Amino acid sequence: MARAIETEIRRSLPEYAHPGEGRDMPGAIHDLLGAFVEEIAAPGSATERLEKLCDGLGQFEAYEGRSLDSLLAAYRIGTQVAWRRVMQVAKRHQLTAPVMLLLADAVFTYMDTLSALSRRGFLDAMARFEGEVEERRRRLLHLVLERPAVPRAAIAELAEAARWTVPEEVTLVALWGDVQEIRPALDGDLLVDLTGAQPHLLVPGPLTSARRAMLERASAQRPAAVGLTVPLEEAADSLRWARQALSLTEAGIIGDGRLTMCEDHLLSLWLLTDTALVDELAERLIDEAGLASGHRLIETLGTWLESRGTAAEIADRLHVHPQTVRYRIRRIKDIMGDRLDDPDTRFALEVVLRAMRLRERSCRAGETRPAMTFRAS
Repeated sequence: MARAIETEIRRSLPEYAHPGEGRDMPGAIHDLLGAFVEEIAAPGSATERLEKLCDGLGQFEAYEGRSLDSLLAAYRIGTQVAWRRVMQVAKRHQLTAPVMLLLADAVFTYMDTLSALSRRGFLDAMARFEGEVEERRRRLLHLVLERPAVPRAAIAELAEAARWTVPEEVTLVALWGDVQEIRPALDGDLLVDLTGAQPHLLVPGPLTSARRAMLERASAQRPAAVGLTVPLEEAADSLRWARQALSLTEAGIIGDGRLTMCEDHLLSLWLLTDTALVDELAERLIDEAGLASGHRLIETLGTWLESRGTAAEIADRLHVHPQTVRYRIRRIKDIMGDRLDDPDTRFALEVVLRAMRLRERSCRAGETRPAMTFRAS
């Protein structure tokens, strides 16, 4: 019977087709048949041995990278072959119907027991294996973010152990707060580190609409920031931008408090890369321009340089009368003179004044270091 079961399993299931590969199938079949006979003779006598055997079979399937379906199919095939043999024996020995009913119940209950015990071993092994894979992927994420960049061969080696396909491009995402519970809602191919003080994750390739929807669902009401899509070796830059964007989102300077896309705020990120330096530059330029005493003049100058609009258009943006704008522009020209005609001066003033407006948002949002302020004229 054991030989017949083995032959039918190998014929019906391609994953078990090669006798030289994998676990000792003949030995396992003999052990399972023997345990069944022992249980018939003395119920409970083979329970411990059977649990150990099925646990091992379930674990073996997990470590081979197969689903449990293959093993359960093998149990069904084995039971069918065995039952056909039982029917032959029953006919030869003229077994009664009550005996056959008892035997049928025992055979199919035994199959259910094998399936349940093996499922437990399989799930236990998968839990351990997934934990190992998750840890390898966490180490892989740290390796990808190393600076200077590690050789690609080292990344590929660890990626193979972590069962992760190395992409050409990646997108990094910075998360805020305690987010460990969102892991089940994330796609399985992401590299994640949700346990540190600055949780983050890596998305293979660009952030598609489907990926964005996944992140929005997973992060719920928590703020998150998405860096730019970059080549794998530049992943650290993408994360640095994402963390900066997340910080500015928390300060109320950019974004709406949910999912902030760096690509939508590139100029703001650049202008606020070093806020202390921006403040220093602004103070020097405005002082050199002779405008240190007039906040309203500075506000008007920034809007004028940015919009290049008419007095009416500028007045509409500043919520003042056009005549007020004309007066302020005349005052600015009187104070600055020919310096306002210098392209480099105009560019530098436009940059720092735009940065100042962004910094004022953080001041209004309650940032500890206030933006630069000037005495109103």
